[in-house]
Amino acid sequence: MIIIIVSLILLADQLSKFLADKYLALSDTVPLVNGIFHLTLVHNRGAAFGILRNQLPFFIITSFIAIALIIVNLKGQQGKKFSLYNLSLSLMLAGILGNLIDRLLFGHVIDFLDFRLWPVFNIADSSLTIGVMIFGWSILKDRKTIN
Repeated sequence: MIIIIVSLILLADQLSKFLADKYLALSDTVPLVNGIFHLTLVHNRGAAFGILRNQLPFFIITSFIAIALIIVNLKGQQGKKFSLYNLSLSLMLAGILGNLIDRLLFGHVIDFLDFRLWPVFNIADSSLTIGVMIFGWSILKDRKTIN
């Protein structure tokens, strides 16, 4: 199940970024729902909200470390029932891999989903964010069960 989740998200992420990069000009915006949701091509050289701009080696190294830690945790879950914890790790892994691929190939992350009130992002960012939220919730849920 983990391989399927990661593969599907990676495919959707990389295909959508390829199409965005091919059909959108850098910084141009195409309104799909005017003033609410646009497609805007951005080359993000930082992390979330553009912080730590131009720190490519740092992002590549931390991505590999995070991937290794997630894989170790997933291997520790082998043989156990698929859980929210596994789902969260799968989503985080897919998100990290999606943006790492961009950084390795292009030196930046391709972002294009623009809800106007939030910085432009991509499918990998969404996967990572949702994964972190589920991760936190699953840990809090397990702590309540233990106590």
